[in-house]
Amino acid sequence: MADAYHEQDADAENSRRQRRIRRYSVLVTLTLILACNAVILLGIWASGINLDGLFRTPDRFDPSRSECLRYNWHKVAGVQQPVRLCYEWIDLSDPSGNTHTFQPDTEIVLGADGKLHYDRGGRVDGRLFILLAFIGTVLALGMALSRFLIARYCIGLETSSKTGPS
Repeated sequence: MADAYHEQDADAENSRRQRRIRRYSVLVTLTLILACNAVILLGIWASGINLDGLFRTPDRFDPSRSECLRYNWHKVAGVQQPVRLCYEWIDLSDPSGNTHTFQPDTEIVLGADGKLHYDRGGRVDGRLFILLAFIGTVLALGMALSRFLIARYCIGLETSSKTGPS
């Protein structure tokens, strides 16, 4: 009978310990989620990276879907004289009706076929990889810190239960 009593007492103590560990791990997880998101947002803000420029494709005039509103002269690689190109247009497939303008960093080249083409250039921006590496590092450090804190809390509970109440 005394063994059954000690067994129930041990089960109750183990159940209480598991509840405390679960509660602590939820608290640590929620705190680190908020902290890691704050660090990531602060890092994005401090870096000055324009996320709209990283993920948005540049506006390009397409004569089949757009109506030109204003022309301008542009220097084209492979041609000596400036060429008259559409500078401002309305994209008929765009339901917002906003006007689009020629972006100064867009290069126009004379192709082998004698027609003008947009130089697609490098579409990948290295800053995006740095941003993703930063986010991955913050998340990995957050998960490692969470595991460390929970393991340390479990060890602290075990040592306090072995020494008994003071």
